[in-house]
Amino acid sequence: MKQLSLLGMGLLISLYCTLTIADNYPTKPIKAIVPFAPGSATDQIGRAFAAKMGEALGQPVIVENRPGASGMIGADVVAKSPADGYTLLFGTNSTNAALKSLAKNLPYNQDTAFTPIGYFGSVPLIIAVNNDLPVKSLNGFVTLAKSDPGKVTFAYASASQRVSSEMLASVAGIKMTGVSYKSGPNAMTDLIGGQVNMFSSDFAVSLPQVQAGKIHGLAVTSLKRSPAIPQLPTVNEALGIKNYELIAFFAAFGPANMPKDIVLKLNNAINEAAKSRDLVERFSAMGFETQPGSPEALDKKIKLETAKWAKAIKEAGMEPE
Repeated sequence: MKQLSLLGMGLLISLYCTLTIADNYPTKPIKAIVPFAPGSATDQIGRAFAAKMGEALGQPVIVENRPGASGMIGADVVAKSPADGYTLLFGTNSTNAALKSLAKNLPYNQDTAFTPIGYFGSVPLIIAVNNDLPVKSLNGFVTLAKSDPGKVTFAYASASQRVSSEMLASVAGIKMTGVSYKSGPNAMTDLIGGQVNMFSSDFAVSLPQVQAGKIHGLAVTSLKRSPAIPQLPTVNEALGIKNYELIAFFAAFGPANMPKDIVLKLNNAINEAAKSRDLVERFSAMGFETQPGSPEALDKKIKLETAKWAKAIKEAGMEPE
């Protein structure tokens, strides 16, 4: 009986300590790992959310870029960190939906390694080409690619960029050669310079360049035209097909088994940021739509998105590497 009493006392002390830690959280700066390079869409959106979250939480949320392997390197850092709420992942469809189907040997279990915290929002991609390429429409690009299979090149620095291009090749019946980059901005530099022919990338990276006339936009990857650039058709409109859609999303995650109270505090801060007028106005011009929600809603979404991306990757004929 004495041993049981001691055990019970230990459990009560442990529970009290956990509640006290959660109640006082955060007491120091929070590190947010962005698994892509500075200047990428994830970096721009993540830094904006981090600043707003810091205001709500009373402690700075410091962004640290850990790019590489379509986000795998940064995601692995968070998966192996303490679940105390001081190391977060600002993840995407690449890290938390697609990588499971693209990588043969993930260093973590994508389904169980993370705690869903809060959803930032989503954005379609723009399919764009170098200005010197003799095409003015997506149909023209497809015709050019068919004339010399494999010669046309496309850039990619993330899973969404690669999968959107491979999906396009599959539905259009063309063959292209992919060129891997460490970051979206690096890929964009080479697209402008003509080192690669096509790049399907997030609005944050591509829209300013399209608007400046440095590259030529052909289509957006959403089911509907984007208010940010309504003159561009959807892929479905341009090719006269149905059901082509690829949307990039952004969300915050922590290591597995984070305390519920800490998750809720972070979720509240994220939702406040997502409702912030200046943040919404800044990123809506880039086609980004914020979508506040609960950790449970994010968990459900991740399960659906993982299945969706697995299907898209399979239908595009892509094999795990």
